[in-house]
Amino acid sequence: MKRVDLAIGIGGAAGQGIATPGDILARIFVRRGLHINAYNAYQSIIRGGHIFLTLRTSDQPVLSHGDKLDVLMPLNQDTMDRHLKLMRAGSAVLFNRDTITPGAVPDGVQLCPFSVKLLAPTIRGDLVQNTIALAAVLRLIKADFGILAEILTLQFKRKGEAAVAENVGVARAGYDYAATHFTALPLSLPDTGKRLAFLEGNQALAMGGAAAGVRFYCAYPMSPSTGVLHWMARHARQLGIMVRQVEDEIGVINMAIGAAHVGCRAMCATSGGGFALMSEALGSAAMMEIPVVCINVQRAGPATGVPTKTEQGDLWQVMGAGQGDYPRIIVAPTTIADCFKIVPQLFNLVDKFQCPGIILSDLLLSEGRSSIDPAELDFSVPIDRGDVIGLNGDSPPVNGGFKRYLITESGISPRALPGTPGHVHVVATDEHDEDGVLISDEFTDPHKRQAIHEKRMRKMEGVLPLLEPPEVHGPADARVTLVGWGSTEGVIHEAMQQLAVAGIAANNLQIKWLVPLHVDAIVSILSKSPKVIMIENNYSGQFARYLRSETGIVADGHIRKYDGEPFMPHHIADGVRTILAGSTKHYVPVHEIQV
Repeated sequence: MKRVDLAIGIGGAAGQGIATPGDILARIFVRRGLHINAYNAYQSIIRGGHIFLTLRTSDQPVLSHGDKLDVLMPLNQDTMDRHLKLMRAGSAVLFNRDTITPGAVPDGVQLCPFSVKLLAPTIRGDLVQNTIALAAVLRLIKADFGILAEILTLQFKRKGEAAVAENVGVARAGYDYAATHFTALPLSLPDTGKRLAFLEGNQALAMGGAAAGVRFYCAYPMSPSTGVLHWMARHARQLGIMVRQVEDEIGVINMAIGAAHVGCRAMCATSGGGFALMSEALGSAAMMEIPVVCINVQRAGPATGVPTKTEQGDLWQVMGAGQGDYPRIIVAPTTIADCFKIVPQLFNLVDKFQCPGIILSDLLLSEGRSSIDPAELDFSVPIDRGDVIGLNGDSPPVNGGFKRYLITESGISPRALPGTPGHVHVVATDEHDEDGVLISDEFTDPHKRQAIHEKRMRKMEGVLPLLEPPEVHGPADARVTLVGWGSTEGVIHEAMQQLAVAGIAANNLQIKWLVPLHVDAIVSILSKSPKVIMIENNYSGQFARYLRSETGIVADGHIRKYDGEPFMPHHIADGVRTILAGSTKHYVPVHEIQV
């Protein structure tokens, strides 16, 4: 049976209501058990600018938002002019002919003009064309009108029966007009019978925090991380989570550390600029051996950069955040489902090893939306708080005083919550001895400094065995191995499918756990690969440099994108072909259209 694959693009200016038809279509597709991948390209202004939402659905998991469109819904002339070149043969363009003029279209593309003045002559408002176009799309893909009528009824019932009747009537006019004037697309959407959830990456990160037992969350709103704050604030009372919007990111990280110090699981989120303000405090958390989780949702930099565009440019920032050497665990989720799963896992690790944990997401993943099997959203996850004295009211007697930073073979010292009887201790950001007493108040003891520093760093030796090593996806005898990290996994896998059609066998090694790094496993895998090509959403090849420094492996080629937009599958497939042909070792694709 042929796979169903439908990509719909909706574009216009901010304020033209792009989100509503996209949300309605997504709801319809999910109700039929279809998988979805959605990406919204937008500008950092409230009204005006250009917004373009790509919504792709299939009866199989959707790995990326794809290369081409089957349906285009331009809500203004600008969108028509920009995106008409994305149409594939057999596609359709639905537009209001009262205000929009089509350009030249490739062969096999159906122009589907309608008139708002004709179909809704008595109704005022700019959003009428959205409803007509939405209904026409459903007719083109042979969906029953009743589904749309039901959703519109639910959406507008709070405004009264007149509003419901008006919107359902407009939709009916658009649906019937499409039936008599446009040719249906050569596909029909099945009903798979599956129950699927549909959420964005930031929501998944927040839900992962709730599953992990987070009881304190704070943030300063900074796109593209603000969605985590929105979800937390919306569900705070229901879940018993204290949520605080703080005046700046310095206050954020110090509040989170304070909450974690007294035994509360605490989390915060920001983007690269805000994370820069957190650097010193993260080092202090490591010095005081306090577990805390910080999310960095990357956007294009440096400085405020391109606030609403994606990039993977903060790897070296998070690895070097704070002065000196200190233990930290860094993970880059590869999918939206991963965003949920890694949060409880990371909290268990940072509690056990008493150190900061950093989640390195990006705009593509955090503001992207995807369908997920609800079974993957398991809130009954194991919770391991490590060895914490006083957490459950227990406070065993201490002989000879409590040494908070006791030097141990594992590097993990006994931790007691503040106020635990018999466990008084000093917690400070200066270097200290086993009791927490500062070693540089009168003189510096080099032996104590060396011993306590080695104790802290020794903890990292125990982390790696607890992390799942990376595995190769694809044929073992592949001609080329594509190495990526974080959010590029899906688009790399789709590019591999395109390469396979072209007769090029490729596989993928996707890295999720960045610090500590599975050096031995990576070397074992890549040493068997005929060619290694690195794929990154940054200018300098930050992971390639990191991999070379840790393993000595030098890639045979690089595909890097740093124009603010994510990879499309053909960018990677074209790059692989170009590199294998010997034309270049450094391929830099750029989006063919301005979004």
